[in-house]
Amino acid sequence: MISPRLVGALALVAAGSVLLAGCVAKTDAAASATIAVTSTADACDVSASTAKSGTLAFEVTNAGSDVTEFYLLAKDGLRIVGEAENIAPGASRTLTVVAQPGDYYTVCKPGMTGDGVGRAAFTVTGDRVAVEGEGAGQHKDAIDGYAEFVEEQVGQLVPAVQALVVAYKAGDDDAARTQFPQVRAYYERIEPIAEALGDLDPRLDYREVDAVAEGIAWTGFHRIEKDLWVPAQDALNADGETPAWQDWAPSTPAQRAEYGDQLVADVQELHDYVNSADFASTLEDQGVAGLSNGAIALLDEVATGKITGEEDWWSGTDLSDFAANVEGSKTAFSLVEDLATAKGDDGSALVTQIDAAYADLEAALAAHGSLAAGFVDYRTVSDQERRALADLLNALAEPLSQLTATVLD
Repeated sequence: MISPRLVGALALVAAGSVLLAGCVAKTDAAASATIAVTSTADACDVSASTAKSGTLAFEVTNAGSDVTEFYLLAKDGLRIVGEAENIAPGASRTLTVVAQPGDYYTVCKPGMTGDGVGRAAFTVTGDRVAVEGEGAGQHKDAIDGYAEFVEEQVGQLVPAVQALVVAYKAGDDDAARTQFPQVRAYYERIEPIAEALGDLDPRLDYREVDAVAEGIAWTGFHRIEKDLWVPAQDALNADGETPAWQDWAPSTPAQRAEYGDQLVADVQELHDYVNSADFASTLEDQGVAGLSNGAIALLDEVATGKITGEEDWWSGTDLSDFAANVEGSKTAFSLVEDLATAKGDDGSALVTQIDAAYADLEAALAAHGSLAAGFVDYRTVSDQERRALADLLNALAEPLSQLTATVLD
């Protein structure tokens, strides 16, 4: 496993992003636009789908029976660029943002869990708005945004793991196999957070070969994975030598309950940590350097496990983990993208190079599927195709490795 590091967050400072209105835009506040949002159990009605750049106010009314949230998401559908939380039934809250030109999504989350309802495209037109106090203010927004992104991913991970474990304990392996790669995507985007907590990541995500090598109990995602994809008679363990079926027997119902309950408890521990003062303090101490370094660290995850096919040894779902790591890396990059661009021509050129390298890698991954629709079994990906992915990964990692020095120059 890779040593503890940071991963992606919110693109509050990226080109075409939305900046929370803690900084004051150089526009007339009287020109602010108010957009009405109505949240119900199954809908998120937004009164407009376009707006001019500048200060926007989303007035969110909860017309449902559960506490709800409203999100403005970046173009990739992952990054939270603004949110109004804990809106009680019958209550209203206003989310105020300074919006830059670009494409976004709006979505409501009744019950404050899951993927939300009523996701819709939202477009901001016009010229880019100059914002005062970028510098130090951007750094703080980046750290705050990172915390929000991690909290959101873990907030979705908790109920997703609970549903996976229900299916696993009930012996509904078809359902559990379908859920497995989708659930892991939430974790893979923020995995290094768990690595900072001692033995939490080993409990959650160690492969069998890692647990055996360190002499620790094997639990977590991959222990459940091996039950869901029973080893074939000709399969070998990750060491490439030991027959996978040797000394192997499927878990009993009692063992499944034990492993499932442990996974739920460990994910809850992760949830508690990312919502704690300790987590906030750690982020503050590491600063934006931790975020920019996180972009390359997530690519290290791909290089040391996914590209070799060793991560999801039994299921062949490595490409889903691969894609989630890349998403986390790209989010980290977008977080400090404007800080790099502000350094002048060299910074701008570096950003352009990194953008192009991400696009090339994403296009190559898309040839094999997607997180939403599923990827092909990684064992069907030829050696030539794996080498091509590795080359694209290296082509991205090289300029990305210059990002931290550029941002801090």
